[in-house]
Amino acid sequence: MRTSDFDYALPADRIAQQPAEPRDSSRLLVVPRREGSLSHAVFRDLPDHLRPGDLIVVNVTRVLPARLPARKASSRGKAELLLVRRVEAQVWETLIGGRRIGPGVRLDLPDGSSAEVLEDLGGARRLIRFDRPVSPRLGRIGETPLPPYIHETLVNPERYQTVYGRIAGSVAAPTAGLHFTPGLIARLRDMGVAWAEVTLHIGLDTFAPVEEEDPNRHPIHSEWCQVGEETVAAVRRARRDGSRIVAVGTTTVRALETAALQATPENILCPFEGPTRLFITPGFDFRAIDVLITNFHLPRSSLLMLVSAFAGRERLLSAYQVAVEAGYRFYSFGDAMLVG
Repeated sequence: MRTSDFDYALPADRIAQQPAEPRDSSRLLVVPRREGSLSHAVFRDLPDHLRPGDLIVVNVTRVLPARLPARKASSRGKAELLLVRRVEAQVWETLIGGRRIGPGVRLDLPDGSSAEVLEDLGGARRLIRFDRPVSPRLGRIGETPLPPYIHETLVNPERYQTVYGRIAGSVAAPTAGLHFTPGLIARLRDMGVAWAEVTLHIGLDTFAPVEEEDPNRHPIHSEWCQVGEETVAAVRRARRDGSRIVAVGTTTVRALETAALQATPENILCPFEGPTRLFITPGFDFRAIDVLITNFHLPRSSLLMLVSAFAGRERLLSAYQVAVEAGYRFYSFGDAMLVG
């Protein structure tokens, strides 16, 4: 297995710059996991592809307004902070934009507070200490970070949040969930589809391309996740009843499969709370999910490898080629796949 095995060509005009409106009007490519022909649908048709008793599991994280404008205290030169991970109450791992911003440099924020660079972590990464906790102030001074391949302005930042997200902590959205609307969720519940939640706070490394040609040498950074007792009970109940577990997004997959690694096969899952570094590549034994709803991912990414592990690499890349030729929209604001 080489990273180049997960490459594909994508015309630039296939990268979605704005979300579909309404959310559930995005397209849905239905990919049978084992055999059978692909089919084309619209996301609002999702109930047609699920069964009463199926259990949908979603990631309820919300995106932090984690992009902060700043100025160097000494020169008033412009800088920008992107919060990646909270280490302590006032200490964050951060990506910095700006020139010559090393340890000891003090930065002023728009609300009169300040931060000091403690450590250079390599590249644009810095360890930053704020003079007071920054989380409560992010709604006033921060902006929603968007992926670098989105060049158009997002007028409504809530369109980069799921309608069910409620626990702030991510620097990127769990994009497979962006297609759900309250009305669609109500229709699914009315037909007897069950609903469960996990939390996984997404870091930027999840979406980073794999630079090593040997994927096993790619460093996976930890992300905090939680799979609670109610979700564990719901998964066990679905399996006992012969129903399917439908994971919405790769982050949900990683949370559930991390919890599965803590359990015996008979118990399926155990409650879990803490960091996960689970890197899913072809050959992985999925124990917790039966169906995956996901967006179209970047070439050579760990997310593409995860979906390849579930669907089969050749089958997945063939489906991607169909999607390109059929004009599907790709990446965070793009269309969706249902694999199962």
